[in-house]
Amino acid sequence: MSRIGKLPIAIPQQVTLTVSDSNEVSVKGPKGTLKQMIDLGITVKVIGDNIIVERVDDSVRAKHGLYRSLIANMVQGVSEGFKVEQELIGVGYKADAQNNVLELALGYSHNFFIELSSDVKVSTINERGKPPTIILESNDKQLIGQVAAKIRSLRAPEPYKGKGIRFKNEVVRKKAGKSAVQK
Repeated sequence: MSRIGKLPIAIPQQVTLTVSDSNEVSVKGPKGTLKQMIDLGITVKVIGDNIIVERVDDSVRAKHGLYRSLIANMVQGVSEGFKVEQELIGVGYKADAQNNVLELALGYSHNFFIELSSDVKVSTINERGKPPTIILESNDKQLIGQVAAKIRSLRAPEPYKGKGIRFKNEVVRKKAGKSAVQK
């Protein structure tokens, strides 16, 4: 049996879980509602204050832990939510957010305007002496991860000076530059 798949998921008090006949799991909480289709070989049961994810047979063995993790992320998302912080490291790099539109100045000849969905809330912090910070908040872990990866891909950290967009507390391994030629 899957080590991750057999672990029970604790349900917080404000969260409700329903499973439809078509195997769609819906989780509702104070931060919103999330839905996920589950493979027919997986059963989801609510026993007391725990969610148990079981598989019918070994044909869906590889997906057992996956669906348990997806449901656990949904429960955490609707109860607590997820937060991703990114820093802009580089001279002249700026970030500004207004009405879920993120404007980024990343050293190119033009600025980037990224319109985010209503499920993701964006804010920026611009303090003197510190790099600009982008803060993304959402109840959907997959969506916030995808948006953060898209923003990071606009100017990934380069290995020589470390300039670019990186996650908060991410360590970028720097390479040595050219060394002087000795004769």
